[in-house]
Amino acid sequence: MKKPFNYQKFTRRTALIVYDVITVIAASFLSLLVRYEFNIDTIPDMFLQPVMRAIPVNIVITVLIFHFFRLYSSLWAFAGETELQNLVLACVLSGVAAIPVLQVFRFSGSQAVPKSYYFLYVFFLISFVFASRFSYRFLRSLKHRNENRTNSTQVMIVGAGEAGNIIIKEILGSHYSTMVIRCIIDDDKEKWGHYIQGIKVVGGRDKIPEYADSLHIDEIILAIPSASTKVRREILEICNTTGCKMRTLPGMYQLINGDVSVSRLRDVEVEDLLGREPVQIDIDSIIGYVQDKVVLVTGGGGSIGSELCRQIAGHKPAQLIIVDIYENNAYDIQQELKAAHPDLNLVVLIASVRNTSRISWIFETYHPDIVYHAAAHKHVPLMEDSPCEAVKNNVFGTWKTAMAAAQNGTERFVLISTDKAVNPTSIMGATKRICEMIIQTFNNHYDTNFVAVRFGNVLGSNGSVIPLFRKQIAAGGPVTVTDPNIIRYFMTIPEAVSLVLQAGAYAKGGEIFVLDMGEPVRILDLAENLIRLSGYRVGEDIEIRFTGLRPGEKLYEEMLMSEEGLKDTANRQIHIGRPLEYDEVQFFAQLDRLKIAATMEDQEDIRKLVRDLVPTYTGGLQ
Repeated sequence: MKKPFNYQKFTRRTALIVYDVITVIAASFLSLLVRYEFNIDTIPDMFLQPVMRAIPVNIVITVLIFHFFRLYSSLWAFAGETELQNLVLACVLSGVAAIPVLQVFRFSGSQAVPKSYYFLYVFFLISFVFASRFSYRFLRSLKHRNENRTNSTQVMIVGAGEAGNIIIKEILGSHYSTMVIRCIIDDDKEKWGHYIQGIKVVGGRDKIPEYADSLHIDEIILAIPSASTKVRREILEICNTTGCKMRTLPGMYQLINGDVSVSRLRDVEVEDLLGREPVQIDIDSIIGYVQDKVVLVTGGGGSIGSELCRQIAGHKPAQLIIVDIYENNAYDIQQELKAAHPDLNLVVLIASVRNTSRISWIFETYHPDIVYHAAAHKHVPLMEDSPCEAVKNNVFGTWKTAMAAAQNGTERFVLISTDKAVNPTSIMGATKRICEMIIQTFNNHYDTNFVAVRFGNVLGSNGSVIPLFRKQIAAGGPVTVTDPNIIRYFMTIPEAVSLVLQAGAYAKGGEIFVLDMGEPVRILDLAENLIRLSGYRVGEDIEIRFTGLRPGEKLYEEMLMSEEGLKDTANRQIHIGRPLEYDEVQFFAQLDRLKIAATMEDQEDIRKLVRDLVPTYTGGLQ
């Protein structure tokens, strides 16, 4: 079909050609006029006449050159560096072409026009053509900026370095951005009072609250990807007191890779305020013992288990077996891994670690080389109400899984433990301490290397405090904190799992690996930070209510018992606790009595039996 005639395009191109014709005429006369100091009477006729006769030829040549360089077909509303280069080059060529044309039209025997004429001609030509092409972009940009200022976001940039400069440039250069940069903050005193692209550096981090208030700042952008975690945390804590929305760049690698841009900015999360240094992982050692091995993960659909599966899948195991009792979680991680690793030999099985025959069949069928035992009941208050279930699932689920591993030639068995196993006040913590004792005992009698990895709370895990706080904030509050002085150690799920994999690589058998969780965090501070990050004011928009410690809960968690020593490993964030000695014969006899009590649902007796097994357990006794 024949394309319909585009009248708008025809009109625009015609207008540009007419403008360029006028431009050639104006540039020709202005060049002579400027050369003779704006006195038309002093211009020699031998110069003026050739210029006038050459104008029609110069017009034709110029229009053809401009057409060749696409000066009539470019979208000037979005013109950039390429269009500017084409414009300048086209005008220069037009000036060069004018030289022989004027030689043809000059009077016989007369001298050529002054050399300065050609430079002035090119200068005026570039100026007029630039004005015609880029004025539309400027006016269009000005229009958008005026429209956007009506609903503009007042922005403060923290960081007057390279990353900050790139962010500022992109915001100022955008037609559609509704952000207006009001000031820049930087701790470098040499930069104070200076300007970056017209924006003033007003002072250091101590000025953030003052200028956030006086300039009515809506959003603060942290653009210091090279800063240490400690510095970033300190600055973010100051920013968080302002009530402004906060965004930040992910990290230094963005700057190195040239990926710094507004699109790379992300909202500041509560994890940023914890101020943890990045976990250092020896990837080679992990690959060395996971690659080409059959790996089984119990509880593989849970928070820790699923992250274990993700990271193991990336280290090229021969086969990955996921075991979980909850089919929805198992299905979710199965679909995720299939999409991310289509070549992965993946097996997903629905099974309970409490089912002896089912667990035995799995080990007899697949003969896993490495087992990560993450299946457990972990919710402290719920287990206080159902202690027999905690014992059956945690203690004897671990027993049955460990026994199946030992009997089927598993090389390494890694138990996921918890800091709540140290001087436990909850039945959950006490059962996990018994699990540690089981794997230490098994390590003395079987070829399998049995180890435990003990760590604290992980951010965002099922049942953790962060998802609860977010739900409470979304509902308008109140946010419930058990005690104003309660503290916990926190680590992100990927960090914890990376260290678990690393600890597994160090395993020689019998160790309890203790992960360095960094500095403890007050839950009250966590709640306040999360409220502010959500854009609310603590106590005004969202109330914090103290509910008192729950059954089995204590104010702080410990990573080691006083009797245990602490030995360093090659990774400064992983330590080894010295195994405790106990009477194994008595231990097994006590486990038999515990099993009977759990089966009989004897909740009163079961706590006493747990106390016999774990003398440091202080919960649940009158």
